[in-house]
Amino acid sequence: MLGKRNIFLIGPMGSGKSAVGKLLARHVRAPFYDSDAEIEIRTGVDIPYIFEKEGEAGFREREREVIDLLTAMEPVVVSTGGGAILLPENRACLAGRGVVVYLETSVDQQAGRVQHGRHRPLLRDVDPAQKLGELMAIREPLYRGIADVTVATDGRKVQQVVDRILREIQGAAPG
Repeated sequence: MLGKRNIFLIGPMGSGKSAVGKLLARHVRAPFYDSDAEIEIRTGVDIPYIFEKEGEAGFREREREVIDLLTAMEPVVVSTGGGAILLPENRACLAGRGVVVYLETSVDQQAGRVQHGRHRPLLRDVDPAQKLGELMAIREPLYRGIADVTVATDGRKVQQVVDRILREIQGAAPG
């Protein structure tokens, strides 16, 4: 990980990527970007609207473009959407252009964090816990497959998670 100046946060919705990313960016003195927020800024509409009009495939294409742009910047801290790792192109950009940190969380923790979120198109009109479990079964191997560092977030405050990430990244560097 020595020489990699970018930090990319991956993990399921509700794992704390945005909150952790903002604080982590301050610690490493790098700009912070949330890929979902960037998509909304560039399109002028929210993600549920994109899902409604273009479907998940349309959203994933927009996400691919934004991840390619954000990961090409340096130095930067980027939090990604929970499904960003689904496309091989995204996994290649993330793994090749920075340190990838997987924020691991349980389905129970996710469900508690996202239950009132209206900006979660994949959780509309379904049992959230069941859907989160299905998504995790598909995505968890992909998260682990590109992660340089894995940090559990259940029961931890944002500062604790950031401190752990910094220790892991610095501990991995020879010296």
